Amino acid sequence: MIVDTLTSPVILFFVLGFIAATVKSDLSIPEAFAKAMSIYLMAAIGLKGGVEVSKSGITSEVVIAASAGLALSFLLPVLAFAMLRSVGKLSKVDAGAVAAHYGSVSVVTFVTAVELLTGQGLPPAGYMVAVLALMETPAIITGLMLAGQRDGNSDDDKIPAPWHEVLTNASVMLLVGSFVIGAIAGSDGFAPVKPLFDTGFRGVLCLFLLDMGLIAARRLMQSRKMTLRLVSLAIVMPLVNGTIGTVTGTLIGLDVASAAALGILTASASYIAVPAAMRLALPQADPGIYLSMSLGVTFPFNIIFGISIFAALAQALG
Repeated sequence: MIVDTLTSPVILFFVLGFIAATVKSDLSIPEAFAKAMSIYLMAAIGLKGGVEVSKSGITSEVVIAASAGLALSFLLPVLAFAMLRSVGKLSKVDAGAVAAHYGSVSVVTFVTAVELLTGQGLPPAGYMVAVLALMETPAIITGLMLAGQRDGNSDDDKIPAPWHEVLTNASVMLLVGSFVIGAIAGSDGFAPVKPLFDTGFRGVLCLFLLDMGLIAARRLMQSRKMTLRLVSLAIVMPLVNGTIGTVTGTLIGLDVASAAALGILTASASYIAVPAAMRLALPQADPGIYLSMSLGVTFPFNIIFGISIFAALAQALG
């Protein structure tokens, strides 16, 4: 699986972007086009997930998986915070901000994982899209609590603004909305638009990951805050979190592909919704740290190696 993943066009386009940025090529993707691709990918994965749930209905397995995802998103930042404080030597505020990223999830990592797993004959259950959407926000609450921003001693501690920012974030709105549309439309309603959202999916994902490779490498090269300790933690934390997620998925009875998907979700780190919330709630936290770790190190690691690692672990446990 690792060999197949590393030779997949989806991954190779990401590597191409990363190399191009590293050698300072002028290769770039227009911002408007990149945003359009992002909208397309999230709408496609949401629709397809909703259609799958419309076939199976809301079963006990769906409820259990959603509950597990929520619990993990609340709890994993605590473990990350402990490592960031003891090993990474970060301040309480910076550790809380980074921990929130590592309890939340990366939509792009999940979309890539679903495509690669499906290509290996291991399609995750459609309801995992709902689990993805549920796991975006709980980590923010935990991260803010760990950073000491919710002690209730002042009006500032109530932080109403990040909630609106997170819940109305484009990725959350589009994923949840398209998931609901797919669930309502079902297979018959999805059929007329299937050529657009299914046939062209892999090609668009290749171009999108080319852009992500460019962004990840440039973010990493521009950062002046990354120490060897933090780079190491940006690899260790997804390995630990992903292992916990995969084992949890197996223990609660998920199929191999869905257990791998849960592991990949817990291994991923947000670089969209959580940074937006942290800018409002913890403006004193350093974006150079949490963005460089989540986008510059963890994202490339998961795309190239993590997906295969947790898929193999799920298969071994299953």
